[in-house]
Amino acid sequence: MGDGTGPTSGAPAVGDDVMTVELAANWIGRSVVAAGCVAGLLALAPATPARAFNVGPPDTSSIGTITDEQIDTAIGRLDEIVADVMERSGVPGIAVAVVRDGATVFAKGYGVRRADGTAPVDADTVFQLASISKSISASVVAHEIGEGRVAWDTPIVEHLPWFELSSPSVTADVTVGDMFAHRSGLPGQAGDLLESIGFDRREIIERLRLLPLSSFRDTYAYANFGLTTGGEAVAEAAGMEWANLAEAVIFEPLGMTSTSARFADFEARENRADGHILLDGAYRPELVRHPDPQAPAGGVSSSVNDMARWMAMLLQGGEFDGRQIVASEPLTQAMQPQIVSAPAPTIEGRPRFYGFGFSQSISSSGRILIGHSGAFSTGAGTTFSIIPSANVGIVVLANTAPNGASEAVVRQFEDLVQTGEVERDWYALFNGLFDRMLSPEGSLVGEAPPSDPAPSAGAAVLAGTYNNPYYGPAEVVEKDGGLVLTIGPAAVPFPLDHWEGNVFAVDPDVYQGPPGSRSPVAFTVEDGRARSMTIEAYDRLGFGTFTRN
Repeated sequence: MGDGTGPTSGAPAVGDDVMTVELAANWIGRSVVAAGCVAGLLALAPATPARAFNVGPPDTSSIGTITDEQIDTAIGRLDEIVADVMERSGVPGIAVAVVRDGATVFAKGYGVRRADGTAPVDADTVFQLASISKSISASVVAHEIGEGRVAWDTPIVEHLPWFELSSPSVTADVTVGDMFAHRSGLPGQAGDLLESIGFDRREIIERLRLLPLSSFRDTYAYANFGLTTGGEAVAEAAGMEWANLAEAVIFEPLGMTSTSARFADFEARENRADGHILLDGAYRPELVRHPDPQAPAGGVSSSVNDMARWMAMLLQGGEFDGRQIVASEPLTQAMQPQIVSAPAPTIEGRPRFYGFGFSQSISSSGRILIGHSGAFSTGAGTTFSIIPSANVGIVVLANTAPNGASEAVVRQFEDLVQTGEVERDWYALFNGLFDRMLSPEGSLVGEAPPSDPAPSAGAAVLAGTYNNPYYGPAEVVEKDGGLVLTIGPAAVPFPLDHWEGNVFAVDPDVYQGPPGSRSPVAFTVEDGRARSMTIEAYDRLGFGTFTRN
């Protein structure tokens, strides 16, 4: 697809796995919470929670000393750490930057931008950031709050009067902050599949009204298009398109000359890292992710040199190079806990939190860590983390689908800064977790086709137009002796392989899902006429059934 909504290979986007990364990678250290099982977690506070944190100086009595030598050692071992992770993971290219006391003290690239090329990665190589975009977008919102145009508790409908959710009361009350904290009640993955079949940002946000809601402000569910809705409301308040707003208030003032929230800008960079997916044991640059519809949630691209400037601004309370880029109070609120994203697995364990676009956790040394991970399964694995009490931050960008490489580099660095020792084999832990969480999906995985399948009703009965309130119309047509399903504004093709009777199999390359996935498309036929079809791969939110015209 060439319309900015999917891979250029012609298949739909393999997906934005930022939810998986948020649950798996950024939240290591607790029991695993599977994607889709995050509802029911306890909210810490209502829509305007920041004032509750003004309770005096922090208690740091249990935090040990971080020496200059520990930080020096951690920086000095980065070459060794990255080399080991690249060898074990097979990642073609990685870039790393470290900020300390408001300055970039390390910025370096490793490997190549493209596995079949020789162009090296350097500190100015631009990577797709995936969900690190959420934290950057939160700083955009914080800027606008400082200018008095919005607040974290500004209702979405104040600036998007056409916006609607399935509950009228939630529609009226849900705020920018609720969306950025993933506590609106929207389910995880809300809107993601709509993006993959070609719907634009406005169309996706309008369809969120069809989705059932969990308890408002009592549940955490990682929803890309919920946060994107919050960003759109802020852009409307500013009177600017989102990408222009981010450029005007964050990228340009910080001198982030290689950073953009537009895919076209990323694609135009000569010094850019191509995404890679794992095929037959090797990483290959097969697909390209076009994340413009969810730009506030996942559409930013940047270099580690640029990201270091942004992290320095975070660590300096919104200041950079002697100028106040973002007002300190709303930026601090964004990085404070707003909801429990993962409760402690045991009574002696540590919970995890989410702010407004930022993750927060407590390390084994008792220090607060603030950051985010991001990934596209088409080829982006990114992580940043700051340790405010040490005034140190690190960002790691990798050009492959998530495999734990960027997270492992960050965690080893953090261990060395805090204690002088690497706590565990982080790469083995992260990589194993990603392998499990990104395993093939679908009820036909591992199943052999029937040896003597019953025939289908045939194209004369099954072909036609089927409608769905969420995904829109879908067409089933006969082609080259078989059936092909096309769906969405981009007319994404789904070749249907006959399985048994009126059940067909969908291959893994034609819908969102990890490699090896395989799901059924089942037709209901009554009185010689097809009445409906159910696409299992599109039934994650309960909208998998399409009704025949």
